[in-house]
This record gives sequence, C-alpha cells and structure tokens, in this order.
Amino acid sequence: MSVEEIAELLNIEDLSESTYIEIKKATGGDGRGQLPESFFSTYSAFANTQGGIVLLGFQEVSPGEFILIGIAEPGRVIDQLWSNLNNREKVSINILKDDDVSVGTHEGKQYIRIVVPPARREQKPVYVGKNPLTGTYRRNFSGDYVCDESTVKRMIAEQVEESRDAKLLPHFTENDLDSNTLRAYRNRFRSTKPTHPWNNYDDHEFLRSIGGLTRDRTSGEEGLTLAGLLMFGKLRPILDAVPHYLVDYQERRPEDDDGTRWVDRITTDGTWSGNLYDFFQIVIQKLYRDLKVPFKLAGPSRIDDTPVHEALREALTNTLVHADYSGTVPILVIKRPDMFSFRNPGTMRVPVEDAIRGGVSDCRNRNLQTMFDLIGYGERAGSGLPKIFQNWREQLWRLPELKEKFNPEQTFLVMRMMSLLPEAVMKSLESRFGSEFNELSEEQKLALATVAIEGSVTHARIKEMSDIHPHDLSKELKDLVTRRFLQSAGATRAMVYTFPRPGVPGSDDTVQIRLDAITEQKGGSSVHLPDSSVHLPDSSVHLVPGSEHSALRTLVDERFLGRKKVSNTLMVETILILCTGHFLTLDHLADLLKRSPDTIRTHYLNQMVKKNLLELKYPDKRTHPDQGYRTRK
Repeated sequence: MSVEEIAELLNIEDLSESTYIEIKKATGGDGRGQLPESFFSTYSAFANTQGGIVLLGFQEVSPGEFILIGIAEPGRVIDQLWSNLNNREKVSINILKDDDVSVGTHEGKQYIRIVVPPARREQKPVYVGKNPLTGTYRRNFSGDYVCDESTVKRMIAEQVEESRDAKLLPHFTENDLDSNTLRAYRNRFRSTKPTHPWNNYDDHEFLRSIGGLTRDRTSGEEGLTLAGLLMFGKLRPILDAVPHYLVDYQERRPEDDDGTRWVDRITTDGTWSGNLYDFFQIVIQKLYRDLKVPFKLAGPSRIDDTPVHEALREALTNTLVHADYSGTVPILVIKRPDMFSFRNPGTMRVPVEDAIRGGVSDCRNRNLQTMFDLIGYGERAGSGLPKIFQNWREQLWRLPELKEKFNPEQTFLVMRMMSLLPEAVMKSLESRFGSEFNELSEEQKLALATVAIEGSVTHARIKEMSDIHPHDLSKELKDLVTRRFLQSAGATRAMVYTFPRPGVPGSDDTVQIRLDAITEQKGGSSVHLPDSSVHLPDSSVHLVPGSEHSALRTLVDERFLGRKKVSNTLMVETILILCTGHFLTLDHLADLLKRSPDTIRTHYLNQMVKKNLLELKYPDKRTHPDQGYRTRK
C-alpha cells in the first residue's frame, strides 16, 4: 500500500502539510517486537520541527510502497517506548501524552501509531542523550539530520529569553543612535499621541520608557537594548552587535523570479542609516505605490487607507518584529506587479496553523513590537496574521502562503494579487485537459489551478481555500493522481502534488513565485539547496532506471519550458534537484540538460562541488570513468 492508502487507513488525512510520516518495521530480532533505536532521532527531529507520526509494523518494499507485516507483541514495544521517553539518560524530555500512542489492527495484523507533537519553544531543543549540541535533530525531506551548534544555541536562547531584543548591550551608548531617526520617530509619536506625557521627556528618558534603554539592576550598568539599537541605530554599530544584519527591498518584474535583476532596490549599502525605523518608512511607501486606492471621505478629510494597505503594513511590521536577528538569513521584501513577498530569519514561535487562526501571540522581539505599536503600526494579541488573511480574502484573491524553512531557519509570507481561479489559468487548463477538465469538481479545479500558479499543491493548502471535508479532499486528490492529472511525491511525508508531464499550464501565461529562488545569502546569491516540490527517492545507485530517467527529463522540460535562455541560477537549482537522493554521471546530466558534457562540467559541476553543493561518488578519484554527482544533504 502507498503512504496515501496508509493515511486513509489511519484516518490521518486531515493532518497539516507540515506533518511527516515515518514508517519502521519494529519487529525485533525474535519477531516479537522491538522499539528501533532510530526512533529517538526521529522523535527529536519531529519535536524540533513541526511534529509527525511514526508508524511501527510496516515494511517498505519499494520507494513509496509498503506492506503491513504487523507486530506480534505491541504492548512490549509500548512499554519500551514509555520507559525510554521517561529516562533522562535517553532523551531530554517526554512530550507525549497517553493518547498519542495507540495500537491499530488491519486484516488481522497489529501496528503502532505514535503521534509526536511539535515541542513548545520552552521545551526545545529536544535531544537524544545528555548533550544537546550533539543529540539535537531536525527533519527535512531527506530524513533526520543533526543540528549544528549555532542552531542548537539559538533554540536554547529562544527557550530562556521571552523577548530576544530586551537584553542590554554592554558598551553601546546613545552616541550609537542616529539622531535624525530618533527625531522622526518622536515626531510620529507626537502626532499619534499628542497628549501623551512621554512627549515631555528628554531623549534619554523617552528611550527608557519605550524599551530602547535599560539598566542592569544588579551591576547598575545602563545602556542600549538590542531593540533600541536596531530601531534607531547607525549601521556600523548595528553590524558590531548583529554581524549578519541585512535588510533588503527589491522591486522586480514578473519574469525575474531568480532575483538577478530589479527595477528598484533598498539595502544596507551605507547610503542611509540602515536601521529598522527608516527601512520601514522607506519601504512602506514603495509598497503602497501603484496600488489602486478607492478613496473615501471621513468628514472633510480624504482617507487613502484600504484593507490592502492595512495588510501590507501589518506584513512588513510582522517581518521586522518577528525576525531572529542572530540568524544568517537577511530580511527580504519583494514587490512585483502581481504579488508581495516577505521573508525574515527565524521560524515561527507558534505553529503556523495557530498563527493564521489568531489569538496566540509569542513575539520574538517584544520591545520592537511595542515601539511600532506606539506609533500605530502592528497588531497585538495575535490578531495581525488573521487580519492579513481576512483583508486578502475580501479582495477575492488567493489566500497568502505562510511557510517555514529550517535549514537555514526562515519564514515566508507570500501575498498574491490573483483570484482563486484566474480566467487565463482556467483556459490554459481546459486547453490542456480538454473536456475531462470540465467534468472535475470545484476542489479538483482549484487544486490544478494552484499547481499552475504556485508550482505545487498540498492537502493543507487546499484546506485553507475550501470548506471541503478533509477525508473527501483526500479522495479528490487521489482521483486526480489516478487519472494522471497530477502526480504525488514525498514518500514518507505529507503528499506534494505536481503536474506529471511537460507543458505545464501556466508556465508561460501565469505568474509564479518560487520560495527557493528568494535569495538566502548576503550579496544576493541564490545558489542553495532548494526545498523543491519534486522530491526524488533516496538511492545509492548512480544510474537511474528508465522510468525515473523519463521523469527526470520531464522535470527538466517543465522547468525550461518556454525559456530561450536558461539563467545560471535556474540551471544550478535544476542540477541540485536532479541529483537529489542519487548519483548521476556527467553524461547522464548532459543528456538530461541538453548541454555538452564540457559545458556542464566546466561551468556548473566543478563549481558546485567546490561550493559543497554536490558530493562525488569517487572523491579520491576525480577522473574516475563512472564518476557521479549527488546533492549534499
């Protein structure tokens, strides 16, 4: 049975897209049942990422296909589970409840289902053994990986610090602030709150009142907080305190997905203060520009604010106050005629689903949040994201996408100004699939349109836009796969659906933003391992079978469709996807990419190996005749 069939059997089709499924045998040497040692790294990985489900009693017979072999004595395995989870020598904490573990029966065979919830911020890192620096795991599409030391230290900091921006910065003083920025902020504060008593304070006392200055009550030392420096500081002092600090605004044309060109850009280049308040004031006006604003009157005054303005203002504020400024990923805001995209370093402090639902607030930088709130920007009490989604829904546009990536840690909010079922996309789909398309349900048409616009679709994404019952939606998606409208990928995690053949509707006539094309490094480089919607099965062989070769060729055709010239960025991303999970030879890659072997080797493979993006099958014999290349995990 496939993972989808297992999901239907276990009634877990309504899990969020972030939920993984890990399947293990757990039969033990004597066949009676044994908790696998590998369970604990998976437990740590699920807890430190977005949760997941471990199924014991199944065996994989081919990629994505499993048989239920059953566990003879499931009670024995469950006893081992609880004993180890409550042993601090084994794992750091037990986050499971009794009802997270259950035994099921199918066709006379028993299996165990273990639901691992995402750990709360205060519980992370969840680690195996005694040392968090060596026993902390996270999950990606390839499986469980050990977190590096900097990631673990950030988890520990998140655990103990309610607000990351309230700490005192020794040896930083008011001389490190930009006086013009502080003056502009105070003017805005005065116009927003004209009768507030803080208007009578001098700058020193005003900064103390809003959280920009603090005093260590033990030592008596007084100085700037991180919030005060980020909000009002000069660029050089900010970089002294936060070495990876970078804010970037780019205005792009629709065809410039890879970020190689822009028509307007604001970044920390030394031509302006570089602090957050000035960045906000500059960027918000650029985001507002070109919006079609139906004005209204309030008495004699014209009001040029709309739900779209409000949503953009909230999105920009959220990006700045929730960012993890100790991370290595820059803040990036992108504007295109058809969409807005916001990215900040750091993942969500609350589950994505809870953040969208609202009512739960755990701001990473509460002093910054206060500073923006005092001048009328931002929403407290967890109402900001729901307001963004509601305002976008009122325009009858596609709901925003809120996503996390964990390596490196970052959060994306993509807001498309596009209807759920754009006419051009529907005509393209009808042209491709013919009369069969018109026979599909509304949810199935929505799924296909989403793939055409966004590149892929998941169960959870359709749930955001439809009221269909999760079980019925699973059947609708499975029917699309059976009838070859879509293909599914991701054997041991929630399904990702894409088009199966070349000629993807919307490749040329619809607009698509690729999250993995948003630059992740200083200097604008976008060469990195993409979180692609096409995940290839893990294999140790370097020559793929004919059916998979065909699938890889289809993938290349889809990515290069309609392009007279392929950018370096797109070529690198495509090679990384092709080489994910197995080694490919130079000749094989040249054949798939329709380029000469010398071109592929000289301009791409050698550089990608040098940058540790690819690994060699024979690292000690670089000229081996069967040399293969595989994407590094």
